[in-house]
Amino acid sequence: MSKTCNGKVWAIACRDLKTYFASPIAYIVIAGFLTLMGLMFFSNLSHFFVQQLQYKQFGMGKGVSLTEGIIRPLYGNMNVILLLLVPLITMRLFAEEKKLQTIQLLMTAPITIGQMVMGKFLAALMLVGIMLGLTLVYPLILFIYGNPDLGPIFTSYLGTLLLSGCYVGMGVMFSSMTENQIVAGVLTFAAGLLFWLINWLSQFAGAVIGDVLDYLSIIQHYNNFSQGILDSTDVIFYFSFIGISLFLTHRVLDSYRWR
Repeated sequence: MSKTCNGKVWAIACRDLKTYFASPIAYIVIAGFLTLMGLMFFSNLSHFFVQQLQYKQFGMGKGVSLTEGIIRPLYGNMNVILLLLVPLITMRLFAEEKKLQTIQLLMTAPITIGQMVMGKFLAALMLVGIMLGLTLVYPLILFIYGNPDLGPIFTSYLGTLLLSGCYVGMGVMFSSMTENQIVAGVLTFAAGLLFWLINWLSQFAGAVIGDVLDYLSIIQHYNNFSQGILDSTDVIFYFSFIGISLFLTHRVLDSYRWR
């Protein structure tokens, strides 16, 4: 039974992933992502070399490490770019199905709503995974010409994938609420930005509420990953955030079925 369920989820995920590449969406998003990341990588690399020369010139020690000078700012910028681009990936998932009335076929197909939601979530997350995989050339360059720490690189990729999963989860949820792709994309970006900046409000709140706001900040939980620290608390938060988003998507679609 589990193999059948997994097969159905995988079939939906592969179908939607192929749909991305059958239209210009995937190519435009990937090209824009790699262009911005390439510019930022070479900008960080140039700045790093200038810093190292200044440290040597003035006898200020070894200077900044590759982790602090390139890896942390590079993947920090990557998360900002994904905040902007993931809504473009997720906005069509259910909104387009509703607009084209193909949602009715999915609703009457021999699959559960949970399988449908998980399949579409995995399709968008796989596209993000492909984008992240293409950026492996940057740490490869660093390993060829330097000696960076492997730990922060691995945890940065893991943290970025989990953080992107939160973006995708919100995108799937908002896409299920409307047939307008633009509205779904804007709502996804706005919600992502809210959960990104929510810890800023903690300085204006009391101790208890401030701790809650800090905990709800999705970028706050990424900080440990960027330092090479793998904390189960952060992993649990991301999986819980994704799970709640997908559960709410399930409830939205379930209510749509009975309208």
